[in-house]
Amino acid sequence: MIINTFSYLWSATATDAISQLIDHGYTTFEIPISSPHCWPEEIDAAERASTRARLDQAGASIRSLNAGGYDLNLASPAASMRRNSIEHIASVIDLAAEWGARDVVISPGTRRPMISPTVDQVHGWMYESLEELLPIARRSGQRLLFENTPYCFAPTIGDLARIVSTVDDDALRIVYDAANAAFIEEDPVAGLLAHADSIALMHVSDTGLETWGHDPIGTGIIDWRALGAAVDSTIGTENVVLEVIREENPVLEFDKAMTELRTTGWDVAA
Repeated sequence: MIINTFSYLWSATATDAISQLIDHGYTTFEIPISSPHCWPEEIDAAERASTRARLDQAGASIRSLNAGGYDLNLASPAASMRRNSIEHIASVIDLAAEWGARDVVISPGTRRPMISPTVDQVHGWMYESLEELLPIARRSGQRLLFENTPYCFAPTIGDLARIVSTVDDDALRIVYDAANAAFIEEDPVAGLLAHADSIALMHVSDTGLETWGHDPIGTGIIDWRALGAAVDSTIGTENVVLEVIREENPVLEFDKAMTELRTTGWDVAA
């Protein structure tokens, strides 16, 4: 299973977090792109090379870099904002290529909540952005993965699947976040089963309905036994990212999450 280093956002660089996790037996990672944890412009050539060497030495790998969406908007009405977002994601694609990461997670964009632009307008701006980004990803051998997030203008798996189908390019797929789906009262089991062909990765953590969380497994509303069976019949656990977010003793939290998943029938390593 892939481990997301979000819990280390303010306490360690991605390189240091990877080293700690490797020492505890974890070998595959997703890295959120957020300063000071990991920001392409702040990582010089020497650090990029040393991180890749550490991974290679340990037989470990980075599966994905998560460019996020709070500071970016591929569907902004402002062309300069879209340009800034494209340029930043391009820098993340470059870093992914250097570190051997297959996938780059992005957001389709946000839509102003009051006096909103039309849905057709935000889709148009997003598609214009993708026309520039997808060739960059293809040339570097990376895929872009749209994530379902409650704050983006396409928050459901159905919304994202329609975009992927419209674009019809192997360089664009979905990372399906189970907690994000559950929080907006979308069944992640049904979503995965219905749209598995468009899903490259899945983020797993728990959440309640009152507070949006990425909480320990079994503490929220997700049916983990049913979700495990759906994963087994579709994308497989090798394409699942554990995204439990806890700043205090994250390694212990990851270990506990693995134990909880095994108790509900998930086939994950000890």
